[in-house]
Amino acid sequence: MAVAGAIIGAAVGGWMNDRFGRRRVLLIADFLFFVGAVIMASAPGAALLIVGRIFVGLGVGMASMTSPLYISEASPAKIRGALVSTNGFLITGGQFLSYLINLAFTKAPGTWRWMVGVAGFPALLQFILMLLLPESPRWLYRKGREEAAKVILRKIYPAHEVEQEIQDLKESVEAEIKEEGSSEKMNIIKLLKTKAVRRGLTAGVGLQVFQQFVGINTVMYYSPTIVQLAGFASNRTALLLSLVTAGLNAFGSIVSIYFIDRTGRKKLLIISLTGVVVSLGVLSGVFHETTTHSPMVSRVETSHFSNITCPDYSSALNSGAWDCMTCLKASSPDCGFCSSPTNKLLPGACLISNDTVKDMCHKETRLWYTRGCPSKYGWLALIGLALYIIFFSPGMGSVPWIMNSEIYPLRFRGLCGGIAATANWISNLIVAQSFLSLKEAIGTSWTFLIFGVISVMALLFVIIYVPETKGLPIEEIEKMLEGRALHYKFWEKGNKPHEKSQAT
Repeated sequence: MAVAGAIIGAAVGGWMNDRFGRRRVLLIADFLFFVGAVIMASAPGAALLIVGRIFVGLGVGMASMTSPLYISEASPAKIRGALVSTNGFLITGGQFLSYLINLAFTKAPGTWRWMVGVAGFPALLQFILMLLLPESPRWLYRKGREEAAKVILRKIYPAHEVEQEIQDLKESVEAEIKEEGSSEKMNIIKLLKTKAVRRGLTAGVGLQVFQQFVGINTVMYYSPTIVQLAGFASNRTALLLSLVTAGLNAFGSIVSIYFIDRTGRKKLLIISLTGVVVSLGVLSGVFHETTTHSPMVSRVETSHFSNITCPDYSSALNSGAWDCMTCLKASSPDCGFCSSPTNKLLPGACLISNDTVKDMCHKETRLWYTRGCPSKYGWLALIGLALYIIFFSPGMGSVPWIMNSEIYPLRFRGLCGGIAATANWISNLIVAQSFLSLKEAIGTSWTFLIFGVISVMALLFVIIYVPETKGLPIEEIEKMLEGRALHYKFWEKGNKPHEKSQAT
């Protein structure tokens, strides 16, 4: 429900950004998030808890597209990428911090109420601090408040750059008024007829969709499950390793801050996706191995536990061919695999899956598996998981938000940013809701292989459709997209490819 709320928040937030300004939308988002946190913490039942989640989702959706947009429009070109990447780092760092906060509250009375309620504090803090910050200078200039915009721009840019920045902004606004008849007229037909917007939306929406369909939130949401699928039975171990995953995600955002304005957006995306493809290949291979070479089920080991044998195993004509994976796929009722006490890779028992049976298994110093089977290659899954995060986070984790904050003409920036963010959250919801069903239908190995194929498609998309915007003033990016043809040679230096097209 939070993700569904984020879809609505991102869609409405795009329109609100252009009408009311970036700062006001962030204040509204903070207010919605704070209200949602209070409702969740005080909810007497599930219904009100869901209402609180929707409020939180609305705030998240608005903030997800407004924060990078506001930062981008209030940043000098040479450090714009690093500052928007810092926003990404604070998000991933916050995710890591949330694991630690939840861990701290596990022993507190009213555990979950503290976990969801404390989320209101940063929203309240940001609301107060946002009151001290100015509106986006570019939004102010477009709304006719030139003097207020110039005052803010003079605080942002060095003295020798500010006049050129003001002149570029003036030319951009005058050109749109001349083209449209009025800088206030805006609709979808005009949006799609404008070449720069159309090309920008292709790149921006494509990046946001691919960011989700290469499987990042599957990895983040289900990392404890993935760890157990790799053969690590302990819930505590799985949660600890997922904490490491969140830490690596935050570390990758720091890498992005350092390289984004040095390497460039496009190169970083290509390096990122290449690593993601390799990592998903490793994960697919490991899960194929664990599925096809899982320990056998022993009738002797199973009969050791009286009256709790898995019913499907007892009635199976070919029970001698059963292995751990066959046992876990039994569903009437669900069954679990209790390993051999001497070696987890030796034949074990197939038993009914419940907490009582799990405790009985553990008391005999055996390991209990319900999601994945023991494997000697399980550690390779952890390496694949770590590599995936390390490669994804600096590039595909940060760059789509950076590109969408800088790639659109000023008059369409809020609307287009909202469209791209909405596409991101819809894709997020689709992937998150389909992963477990897909895993059940075709297996974990094939699921990760599908993500790998999509990652190859994303790599081709980046090479063909995504322009390089490193070091370009925001007004220059519009000129580049107006005259830009397909540009494959991403390794060539030069920040102003539009000059070539204009000269041609």
